[in-house]
Amino acid sequence: MADVARAAGVSSQTVSRVSNGHANVVEETRQRVLRAMRDLGYRPNSAARALKSGEFRTLGVILFTLSTTGNVRTLEAIATSAAEEGYAITLIPVAAPRQMDVRGAFTRLGELAVDGIIVIMEVHLLDAAVLSLPPSVQLVVVDSDAGDHYSVIDTDQAGGTRAAVRHLLDLGHTTVAHLAGPDGSFAAQRRADAWRQVLEEAGLTVPPPVRGDWSAESGYRAGLALAADPDCTAVFVANDQMALGLLRALHEKGRRVPEDVSVVGYDDIPESASFIPPLTTVHQDFGAVGRLCVESVLRQIRDDRPEHGTTLVPTRLVVRSSTAPPPARHTGRRATATRRAR
Repeated sequence: MADVARAAGVSSQTVSRVSNGHANVVEETRQRVLRAMRDLGYRPNSAARALKSGEFRTLGVILFTLSTTGNVRTLEAIATSAAEEGYAITLIPVAAPRQMDVRGAFTRLGELAVDGIIVIMEVHLLDAAVLSLPPSVQLVVVDSDAGDHYSVIDTDQAGGTRAAVRHLLDLGHTTVAHLAGPDGSFAAQRRADAWRQVLEEAGLTVPPPVRGDWSAESGYRAGLALAADPDCTAVFVANDQMALGLLRALHEKGRRVPEDVSVVGYDDIPESASFIPPLTTVHQDFGAVGRLCVESVLRQIRDDRPEHGTTLVPTRLVVRSSTAPPPARHTGRRATATRRAR
């Protein structure tokens, strides 16, 4: 840096400002410093800078899988937001949901020297009594109910579900079947709980949920069973990928959507508008989730103190062509049931 300063005829502080991208440098001076850097082959040493400042300008991200839409889109937003703030990200995938693997991911990020960590996984594996978190590293968790212990960013899972189920009931369906996500998923559980609550509040029958694993193939397998039930006129599906498999199963079994069966998904993936028919679904703003994660962890880094509590990003129902009133025979059955209740 001293060599560059002498070659450019400026102070070492000015060289530091240019190398760090600060705006308060006259453009002519900036160009002179950059020419001196090129001529001398100078490159800022980020490791040395980190040792001096105690700031590594890197965020760690731990997650289970990149196979789900939500994780990929949240990670993309985290990377973009971090870059805008001058931070890089280090991604550590965890192969299996075991305490040993999660501890190993935290240990690895501690060795790689990150300023903060964003965790996209099931929070019951983040038991502070079991895990040793890297010292002085701030933490944000996505998709969990651990707001008492960490800063949590999530979408309004329950609100989105209630809007979807009420939409189907308002169309006249006598109940709504549920193709749920896997056991152990907080998102799947919240959606299943809200679905059940809406039906119970309406005094309607709650059919047993059918489980999938978020994949289209699992939606297809579950769809074959649902298609065989003539009383099934509406299905709320826990994600759009399973809804795609369900649509295939219903088509193969001769059940028309939405004339015979209405279908609502969850996520609003870009392809959902191109399904046959275009899918009514719950929109989740994964971009906002990613941005809020970065904002929270950087706030903790700058204030040097952890945050607690849950921030919910609103969801909204996107109505397309996969939902309609039930067939006439079911509408009549509901009217009969209503008269009997009176």
